[in-house]
Amino acid sequence: MKDEKEQLKKAIRIGMNYGENRGVVKFDATDSSDHKIEYIYRLLVHDKLITPLPAEQLSMSSMKHKLALWASKLKV
Repeated sequence: MKDEKEQLKKAIRIGMNYGENRGVVKFDATDSSDHKIEYIYRLLVHDKLITPLPAEQLSMSSMKHKLALWASKLKV
């Protein structure tokens, strides 16, 4: 994806709103982006909105890519 960074930003924004509106998390301004990415990824997998990555492929870069792909498919 050539606009992966922009899609990742979109995924974080939408994922944070989703988690907070669902009432399962309250993100702080001091939370790192990696922390947010991992939490959003795990929440979306738990809620079956995205398919989980195989355990051997689970890394921060693969979670970022998966979230960017998810965001690119959203109509927002």
